[in-house]
Amino acid sequence: MAKKDNEPKALRQNKRTRRKWLTFVRMCRYGINNFSRNTWLTIAATAVMTITLLIIFMTLVARQVLVDTVDQIKDKVDMSLYVKTDTSSSDAKSIQSEIEKLTGVKSVHYVSPEQARTDFANQNKGDAQTLEALNEATNKLPGTFRVSVVDINNPSQLDHFVKTDSLFKQHADPNRPPSFSGERRSAIETIANATTFAERAGLVASVIFIIISSMIVFNTIRMAIFNRKEEIQMMKLIGADHSFIRGPFVVEAMVYGFIAAILATILGMLALYGIKDKLTDYQIAIDGTVQLVTVYIGFVLIAMIIAGGLIGIVSSLLATRKYLKI
Repeated sequence: MAKKDNEPKALRQNKRTRRKWLTFVRMCRYGINNFSRNTWLTIAATAVMTITLLIIFMTLVARQVLVDTVDQIKDKVDMSLYVKTDTSSSDAKSIQSEIEKLTGVKSVHYVSPEQARTDFANQNKGDAQTLEALNEATNKLPGTFRVSVVDINNPSQLDHFVKTDSLFKQHADPNRPPSFSGERRSAIETIANATTFAERAGLVASVIFIIISSMIVFNTIRMAIFNRKEEIQMMKLIGADHSFIRGPFVVEAMVYGFIAAILATILGMLALYGIKDKLTDYQIAIDGTVQLVTVYIGFVLIAMIIAGGLIGIVSSLLATRKYLKI
């Protein structure tokens, strides 16, 4: 008996589900038909969406390249501590061991006075006058600890070590202060400030380009909707609900995004490989980004499709609501 009473409700539920499914299929069909109906408008909208996604792709890639380049510059900037020429190798190892214990230090390399002299001679082997002056010089080059730190903006641990470590104070070269003090400190701060500014500028530029590109897509889709304003008014007169009217435009925008995502990804990869060698010649760290994008190209394409779909959906919903008063 309870089963018979539940049958009409179940049938009504099945009918509603079937009706919703048919409505969804019709919206998709109308959206695809609209995509192919106006060739020039379709080409224009797809081209704008492609440019939009390409700008987003290249902006994000450029920001990653900038971050990698900044990290590369930071790795090349080290702090130097100088000790007297008569510092024994055992004392030098002890000092190096103590520096390595600092949490803000990534690595320490000690260059002995003899090695410093050899390196200087190799660097200037084509300069006869410099080599002659080096051979005639009676004073030796100091021993140098080249310290790579985690944050070049914060040498406080090294500064505390220089002031408090008794063994280092005993052997410190009085004529050569650490590189993070005095004029050399100003140079390091300049590099640090420049790299920080570059990172922030890259993030701001990414956000600005994404906003501008989204506005372009929004206006293009608005133009496509405005071109069929009379058709929409007719649909409203015969009783079509708002979701059914919006649906085809949303589907159409998603198709724009899907095709544009594929084109933008292809163009973006071609551009990356095209500029890779030139940027590498200028010591710009692009190899890691190119390799990362190539290995995860499938995920990149999916992300581009999702981005294109979201931009299309949001733009079409805003355009139908604001400009056609649906």
